[in-house]
Amino acid sequence: MSEENQQQQPTFQIQRVYLKDMSLEQPNSPQIFLEQEMPEIEVAVNVGGEQLVEGLFESTVTVTVTAKVKDKVAFLVEGKQAGIFEIRNLPPEQIDPLIGIACPSIIYPYLRSNIADAVQRAGFPPVHLAELNFEVFYQQRLQSMAEQQAQAATLTATPGTTH
Repeated sequence: MSEENQQQQPTFQIQRVYLKDMSLEQPNSPQIFLEQEMPEIEVAVNVGGEQLVEGLFESTVTVTVTAKVKDKVAFLVEGKQAGIFEIRNLPPEQIDPLIGIACPSIIYPYLRSNIADAVQRAGFPPVHLAELNFEVFYQQRLQSMAEQQAQAATLTATPGTTH
């Protein structure tokens, strides 16, 4: 294969996976450890991505886990796992799904492990986050964006209304 053909080959490679941010709060410790009730767990997930330079993209997954016993926060842990991916010679319409589905699917297991470790080091039983289907997450985000654009278009296209 000629060098020119190699340069045109589609490329998708992990360059690096890293923990970008991790925070843990226990506002009601040590008293919370005296509670007998199991905490209620709330989980929020967010996915992001951006182009760093030509052909290199960062993808991030942020998870916030809040555990409450009654009305008291037992702990709040937030972690942001990131990865740098080389993506070259692909049509633009294929890049966004890669960053929104494939990349988060690769880095999420690292984040699950880091969250469980932080919670356990805080003195609580580890929280094992469920597997996520990032394709469904991605489709929901696209649908939400389309609805917001349609709503904005309706508001700006309606003559004689005040906002």
